[in-house]
Amino acid sequence: MDTKLDITGNEDAAPIGSSMAAAADVLPPRPASVEETGLSPLYLMDLLSKQLLEQGVLDLHQLSRGAALAGSVVETLCHLLRREGRAEVRGQGENGALRFGLTELGRAATMEALIRDGYAGPAPVPLEVYTARVRAQALSDVGISRSAVMAAFADTVVEPALLDQLGPGLHSGRAMFIHGEPGTGKSYMARRLVRLLPGEVLVPHAILAGGKAVRCFDPSVHSPLTPPGTEPAAAALLLAEGHDPRFVRCRRPCVVTGGELTMERLEVQYDHATHIHLAPIQLLANNGMLVIDDLGRQRMAPMELFNRWIVPLEERRDFLALANGYHFSVPFDVALVFSTNLDPLSLADAAFLRRIGYKIRFAPLSREAYREIWARQCRESGIACDPSLVDFVIYELHARLGVPLLACHPRDLLGLAGDHLRYWGGETLDREMLTWAWQTYFGDFSSNDRAGGDAHTSGRNAS
Repeated sequence: MDTKLDITGNEDAAPIGSSMAAAADVLPPRPASVEETGLSPLYLMDLLSKQLLEQGVLDLHQLSRGAALAGSVVETLCHLLRREGRAEVRGQGENGALRFGLTELGRAATMEALIRDGYAGPAPVPLEVYTARVRAQALSDVGISRSAVMAAFADTVVEPALLDQLGPGLHSGRAMFIHGEPGTGKSYMARRLVRLLPGEVLVPHAILAGGKAVRCFDPSVHSPLTPPGTEPAAAALLLAEGHDPRFVRCRRPCVVTGGELTMERLEVQYDHATHIHLAPIQLLANNGMLVIDDLGRQRMAPMELFNRWIVPLEERRDFLALANGYHFSVPFDVALVFSTNLDPLSLADAAFLRRIGYKIRFAPLSREAYREIWARQCRESGIACDPSLVDFVIYELHARLGVPLLACHPRDLLGLAGDHLRYWGGETLDREMLTWAWQTYFGDFSSNDRAGGDAHTSGRNAS
């Protein structure tokens, strides 16, 4: 339950080359009746009752917004609640709308409903509706061309040959395994690959499986395209108009998790205190990307983690279970990326690695790329770029000491040198300062230790 997720897929503006489809083409219509929601009247009555129990007396408009249902649907449900003696009219609001509250019978029934299923948010969508929606916005429908890849990374120092491996890998929909020394920019590039996934997706607030709601929309993961507070006005909510607000329009998600990942986080989570089911991270990443960083640093064995993905990758569906043992399957439409600093053969045997479509190695930089990253970092840091100092670092420090040119080094070394500069009140960098930064950065470790840099750093212009 405590797995920390690094959500980075929405750090950029709309992906380069994207064209948001017209709302009429991608948004499902708002259900105009209880039957059209695909949910039972009893489930929806319980959902409204939970709102009334938590928030007190509410009018039709407030219930409609909270349940993400058309006013006509909510009006029907309120009539059923009153007929069964679970709700009653508590007067009128300033706008003349009837206000509803629970009766004692309604409170007792709602407490029982909360024990069965603690979810009390916007109405979920049926599992079959979710399945159809995921397939309708599948990654396989996203065309990724070489020109789009080059444009997306035009602001990044990266070898074209590397992009020509990453682009087809993402386009294929198969898993990617990226590896290389720490500091070569693997994590940085993996996070930015989501730039190549244009368009929008619809994410439901929750899905209903086996009579239980599984919460799917996570504001820390999903980036809505419609800012909060811009929902349809009250009048629109009272009509069977507009799109189905049980879905949220979002950019394609990108979830990044690392050494903190556990096998439990890949299954439906159940909070025993609130009786709420939470979607696993791969379901949160559906129609987008899931990056498993620092592979080999998790508590489980790498092969155990690899084996978890065999069926989803081959069948393009994932099998999950609720706390009560109910099993169900969901589409698996995820660009899965593994990233590691370790030797791939130390994590899995060659036969298994062949099952992963793309193995891509991140190598140290060329001198030209290192110089370009150094110059960019100087500009960002407000430091004058002296080409002779870059050559000093490359030839007198890196080459002489046998330390490979890694993408993280310019940022880290210039950061330390800048600290020294500001502390002493200097105006320009010199060799002495850079030597001090080098010794401070690498310490007294061996050359083998120095080669890797910091496993958790990658320059803003890493490759």
